[in-house]
Amino acid sequence: MSLINTQVKPFKATAYHNGNFVPVSEENLKGKWSVVVFYPADFTFVCPTELGDLADHYAEFQKLGVEIYGVSTDTHFTHKAWHDTSDTIAKIQYPLVGDPTGAITRNFDVMIEEEGLALRGTFVINPEGEIKLCEIHDNGIGRDAKELLRKVQAAQYVASHPGEVCPAKWTPGAETLKPSLDLVGKI
Repeated sequence: MSLINTQVKPFKATAYHNGNFVPVSEENLKGKWSVVVFYPADFTFVCPTELGDLADHYAEFQKLGVEIYGVSTDTHFTHKAWHDTSDTIAKIQYPLVGDPTGAITRNFDVMIEEEGLALRGTFVINPEGEIKLCEIHDNGIGRDAKELLRKVQAAQYVASHPGEVCPAKWTPGAETLKPSLDLVGKI
């Protein structure tokens, strides 16, 4: 069953955020747009390139009212240690959520049970706590923050413009479509 349009399941966790350990739950994902990015593990290879790319574009997400949450099955203590030893991770301003029990990772169906690690899962969640985008990658395939930003902009546009949809490669300001019988076979 797809997670699209489902509510985020309840969870409680601790995140490392701006030098502090802070509680995080599904309630933090309500009232604003959120992006939850699962990654396999701290102190690895592809993960810091992705998290650093998100950090480089964080201000653009913030301008859209979007909070980002990085989640792995590491502890919040490990997130702090990684933050303190990696220049790339040190620039992260969004919460890094510890999920050592794997509960959140399982809630989002991205757990690799035999490894105790997450797949690369990206989820865009609307202010009502509904999952609007779900993208899961093999762990060898890195993600692109600019493309994620475009997808968030499209999700926000569709949410605020009922009856319109965003075609492939849509960017803000570009033409959208209004599905109707008149369009069938003309695109």
